[in-house]
Amino acid sequence: MTTVEHGTGLAGSPSIEVRKPVTAENRPFFSSLLAEKIVGMLTPLALLFAWEAIVRLGLVDARFFPAPSSIGGAFNYLVFQAPWADSLPHQVLISLRRVGIGFVLGAVPALALGVVMGLVPLVRAAVQPIIAAIFPIPKVAILPIIMLIFGIGEESKWVIIAIGVFFQVIIATATGVANIDKIYIDVGRNFKASRLNTYWKIAVPGALPTIFAGMRLGWGTALLLLVTAEMVSSDGGIGYLIWKAWQTLSVEDMYVGLVVIAVIGIVSFWLIDVLESWLLPWKKRTE
Repeated sequence: MTTVEHGTGLAGSPSIEVRKPVTAENRPFFSSLLAEKIVGMLTPLALLFAWEAIVRLGLVDARFFPAPSSIGGAFNYLVFQAPWADSLPHQVLISLRRVGIGFVLGAVPALALGVVMGLVPLVRAAVQPIIAAIFPIPKVAILPIIMLIFGIGEESKWVIIAIGVFFQVIIATATGVANIDKIYIDVGRNFKASRLNTYWKIAVPGALPTIFAGMRLGWGTALLLLVTAEMVSSDGGIGYLIWKAWQTLSVEDMYVGLVVIAVIGIVSFWLIDVLESWLLPWKKRTE
């Protein structure tokens, strides 16, 4: 569309400025979205260069804050030279399996119960006080109890992750469903929609933005609890790698574990964003 602006011409007479429509020829080379992506990529690189320079200049103790180049050397060894049982890919696969199973075990029942809570006031009234009582309890504090019940094997790690994810997802889901415009529920009732269709085709799509927010929070909580559980009782995983590096004073290996956790978080959040943009195309940002 052509943009028209009104102003004031000579002798106070109104003037009209007609702007050309935005086309491929006159579109700015750097859009705001492209600028944001460039800044997002350059900022971490700038921080790494600054970190390397600070260590090289001796402004910090390299024993506690090794240079990124030293961390890169430890990363290269753990990936390409270490035995498979101690290698970084092996530890990452162990952790991804644990966090994936725990996330599914927590998110699926939370999603189902959250939808019911949002649509049925009696269920919400019955479940909400229980959630309010248990949710503030630090999940790390109940890890010893879970280990007593499920042992120190994989099951205890799945359960502690599932518990942390459950509360994040159920709160977000119940809130999103409860805040759906009532007209959509009324339309479904007028068209004789079954209870299952009301849940699946009205409640869940309407609450998806809030549900995805809960999924992000749940996944972040899952990563936190994963590392904690692996530090307490495990013979493998990223948390185990960090804890073993602390015991042997292999500081570079500790930083490798921290960087790997950060990379997993970045990639997983990006995948969640991709899934959300696919399921919610109307939320895509426009340039």
